[in-house]
Amino acid sequence: MTDLQKRSLLKLAALSAVATAALMGCGKKDVPAPAPVPVAEAPAPAKAEPLKIAFAYVGPVGDGGWTYAHDNGRKAVEAAYGDKVVTSFVEKVPESADAERVIRDMAQQGNKLIFGTTFGYMEPMLKVANDIKDVKFEHATGYKTADNLRTYDSRTYEGAYMAGVIAGKMSKSGTLGVVGSVPIPEVVRNINSFTLGAQSVNPKIKTKVVWVNEWFNPPKETEAATALINGGADVLFQNTDSSAVLQTAEKLGKRAFGWDSDMTAYGPKAHLGSAIINWAPYYIKATKDALEGTWTTGGVWWGVKEGAIDMVSVAEDVPAETKAKVDTIRAGLKDGTFSIWKGPIVGQDGKEVLAKDVVADDAFLGGVKFYVKGVEGKVPN
Repeated sequence: MTDLQKRSLLKLAALSAVATAALMGCGKKDVPAPAPVPVAEAPAPAKAEPLKIAFAYVGPVGDGGWTYAHDNGRKAVEAAYGDKVVTSFVEKVPESADAERVIRDMAQQGNKLIFGTTFGYMEPMLKVANDIKDVKFEHATGYKTADNLRTYDSRTYEGAYMAGVIAGKMSKSGTLGVVGSVPIPEVVRNINSFTLGAQSVNPKIKTKVVWVNEWFNPPKETEAATALINGGADVLFQNTDSSAVLQTAEKLGKRAFGWDSDMTAYGPKAHLGSAIINWAPYYIKATKDALEGTWTTGGVWWGVKEGAIDMVSVAEDVPAETKAKVDTIRAGLKDGTFSIWKGPIVGQDGKEVLAKDVVADDAFLGGVKFYVKGVEGKVPN
């Protein structure tokens, strides 16, 4: 075989190998990577049901005073906790057997935190609380408790005292008038505190009282205010729930205070200031306790120190030194350096009820059933 023939055979072999490789490459298929196995997601935790909260009101939410202030507190709870809570209320619930029916119905509707906002609900709430143990009950201004019933109150006498300081300075006749609601220690204490505040700037001040024996009755409140003015009072104070007293003073050209809420708009010429209650701090705390499982029974009594009580919208014509005195009292109540009920304090009968430098404790304050010197008339039984 010649060299030329050998080279030809080698060339053919090489071409054959290339062709074979090419054919093998054409037959090869790309195998895709295995698809990832999806990981099962853990089920989302079930969203907690909102806490259902109900409020029983003795008056209408539009009373401009007591119930209006409580309802502002309810709205503050909604703003603070959003969809964690659902609130509702029933207004104008009488202090009678109807109260038990309404409160029991609230519990049966699934409300787990129920607030009763007036003294007369105490016995009905106690009865329902003893029957329905898985609901937490809160009673305003009362003194009876149970394992699932707590009491709460505001130190309204602090606002009454600050109002008295202003009244004592602004009165020209030296006679003040108070429209009283129901003669329980809370109200008697406020009348006395108002008088003590006035006497701190004018020791000769006298206070007259007309009782209406209801919390909310604008016609009766109007009649009482008119009678006090006809009796010589030129500055009026109230422990009732509507704006009727202030409106009467406006109509008859006298001065008066707002109570529970800022009532300036109801009698701008007569208005000397409003002793307000801010229920929001307590309602927010009580709701927090229920949500976090830290709720306990007992009694809570908050005042200026806790942001629950204040004197607001003091009239422009109140002297600067009087405004400064109120500011000093407010600061002292807040930091504990000032005590309203500090002896010597003398009762209407001339007998000493608190000795010099003795400060009344809460037990004493909770049982005030007498008038201090300077208040005319008798405390009704």
